[in-house]
Amino acid sequence: MHPIFLWLDEHHRGYGAFTRAVDDRFVGGFCNRFIAGLNINNGNADVTWFVNTGGQKGAQMNSLEQTSKNYSAYVENSFFFIPNVALITGTQFLSATRNQQVNFSLIGDVPGRTEFNLWSPKVGLLWDVDPTWQVFGNVSRSAEVPSYGEGGGAAVVDFTRIKAQTATTYEIGTRGRRPDYSWDLALYHADIHNELQCFFNQFGNCNVTNADRTVHQGVEAGVGVSLLKGLAVRSADPDRIWLNVAYTYSDFYYDHDATFRNNRLPGAPPHYMRAELLYKHPSGVSFGPNIEWVPTSYFVDSANTLDTQSYLLWGLKAVYDNGTNFSAYIEGRNLSDQSYIASTSIIDRANATSRLFNPGNGRAVYAGMRLKM
Repeated sequence: MHPIFLWLDEHHRGYGAFTRAVDDRFVGGFCNRFIAGLNINNGNADVTWFVNTGGQKGAQMNSLEQTSKNYSAYVENSFFFIPNVALITGTQFLSATRNQQVNFSLIGDVPGRTEFNLWSPKVGLLWDVDPTWQVFGNVSRSAEVPSYGEGGGAAVVDFTRIKAQTATTYEIGTRGRRPDYSWDLALYHADIHNELQCFFNQFGNCNVTNADRTVHQGVEAGVGVSLLKGLAVRSADPDRIWLNVAYTYSDFYYDHDATFRNNRLPGAPPHYMRAELLYKHPSGVSFGPNIEWVPTSYFVDSANTLDTQSYLLWGLKAVYDNGTNFSAYIEGRNLSDQSYIASTSIIDRANATSRLFNPGNGRAVYAGMRLKM
């Protein structure tokens, strides 16, 4: 029951199952791991929308019956042709159907059925340089099928015409952990066909259709480093000043699109960073400041006519976690109570009346604890 721009009265039922098998053995004197699995995720929904009349149900707008079936099977094999280097191969097959029956509609709902059968193979290398350091590289295919929400209601493009999104991704990276520093770095490039993009938007309700060719590429990086140690506790386990930084660079753009040429894809900041500077005591107590920073604006429409604003938020955090069964934390976020655009809806071409910006939370304090029995 969801009274928004319309009154949504929906009943959803879902069921699923999964199974996974792992086989570790030596093949011709080489270590080998084989994994196989199956996932089932099915469901149906009775959907009825009404006019929202002052927070009450008004005239009925539609009555739909929607059924979704999703079956995926996968296999993956890791063959260690050198004791610390594995060749990884695998594939996944996805079979998905969407069926919509329209019993009644005043807003252009379209009956129909779609079916998708998609293979997603991959191949890669994993090098365990030592027990705490890995280097990896892979090439993989991926697929995503549309949902009912990406073509429902008074859709400019009905759901039966929306294709599955497919991509080929190239990735290389490394991760590791040492007593005084840690790192996680990945560089990727994805060539995407039929990306599910929002070209039409009304009251924040997105009607997705397919872009032609797009590119997602960038860097995902994380680093932790002990800047100072042994300030008050000089022992085998000293206290520390520890810096954590997580940074994402997202270079997303259309690839010679007939309409938008090489414009930036909307909705994703090109630079995003989170960082914290913590004093860590060997007793398990740590505390310090943190920031969330989006240093540049980003577009909210594919025509690249309207963008957001940059922002910088800061907070404070204190944690108790000594590795036993109990931990607790308290954290203050956006302590300067800054107004900012936390996320956006997107559209093909924005105008002065486009409702696209979503505000972030103001000053807030969160606390919690965890107890393992």
